[in-house]
Amino acid sequence: MAASFQIRKFRDEDTEAVQEVFTVGMSEHVPSSFVHILKQPLTQMVLMCVFCALMTSSKSFLFPILAVTLLLAATRQLVVHMFNAYIDTSLKKDLHNISETYLKQKDSCFWVAEVDGRVVGTVACLPNENVPEALELKRLSVRRSHRGMGIAKALCRTVADFTRERGYAAVVLYTSVVQRDAQHLYDHMGYLKTKEFAAPEFIAKITNFNLFEYRLQLKKYD
Repeated sequence: MAASFQIRKFRDEDTEAVQEVFTVGMSEHVPSSFVHILKQPLTQMVLMCVFCALMTSSKSFLFPILAVTLLLAATRQLVVHMFNAYIDTSLKKDLHNISETYLKQKDSCFWVAEVDGRVVGTVACLPNENVPEALELKRLSVRRSHRGMGIAKALCRTVADFTRERGYAAVVLYTSVVQRDAQHLYDHMGYLKTKEFAAPEFIAKITNFNLFEYRLQLKKYD
């Protein structure tokens, strides 16, 4: 029988656990992001050109293979660097003082999912300046060991209920092209994909690392 969970508001003593859940969850996307980059025509063309150019100039088969291998390793390291930079920025900004960012601000909140006294999931929301009629769902993450228990769905519903109670018409959120499990969850929860746009980083633009905006239109209570 699966362990039961409870969802409650964040407390300051949860900070370290929340930061860990976020860091591990984001790091999980490194392999899929690397694969996404490898599938792009531009990446494949560059690798092929390098291989052919070195093959022609060096008359060696081993040297081009070694060069391409090094390029692949460098590309993966670049992906790791990008994710680490995003994680570090987040830990220094909204996840540095969660109470100040979410609990003390109007129409904002942060929740954790707890199993046997351990924080296993997180979610937050706050106003979105670009969509004034909506609150933005953020920081949704569940430990891999506790997925499949309905925690992510419950966290999404918590945000929807909070948003409705505050009188907003919708919930919006942003996710990336490589976060397919998240996309399936949002589809299942009734969100609609409303926008697709390139991430601001240059490497993201040339590798089609796109972001998606999802929107859940809320029904008023009877």
